[in-house]
Amino acid sequence: MKDYSELIAYRKSYELVLQLYKVTNSFPKDEMFGLTSQMRRAAVSIPSNIAEGYMRGTKEYVQFLKIALGSAAELETQVSLSKDLGFLGAGESERLLHSLKEVLRLLTSYIKGIQERAQNRRPTEK
Repeated sequence: MKDYSELIAYRKSYELVLQLYKVTNSFPKDEMFGLTSQMRRAAVSIPSNIAEGYMRGTKEYVQFLKIALGSAAELETQVSLSKDLGFLGAGESERLLHSLKEVLRLLTSYIKGIQERAQNRRPTEK
């Protein structure tokens, strides 16, 4: 793989950011510095950490993927809260949550794969 932009998790999380920005435009203006801002920061954090970790290399990559994973979980909570507060319709929240679940699954898979490969490269003690 040439760069992080070829990673499925990066592309899907980038699309999620675009989708989230569109739906949060309709949030109440008094939430601009509250939930809207928090959700946007969490969403942007996901592809940003995938990209930064990829560029730093294998040693730090897992840590950045875990940060992206945490941001995705944070956003999942905020989407549910937005739905319950009436800021998001059921359809919008379901689409966002579906995208988030897919990103969470991909990130978890990447982390597991990297850790397994690193474990297999370690010399065994005799």
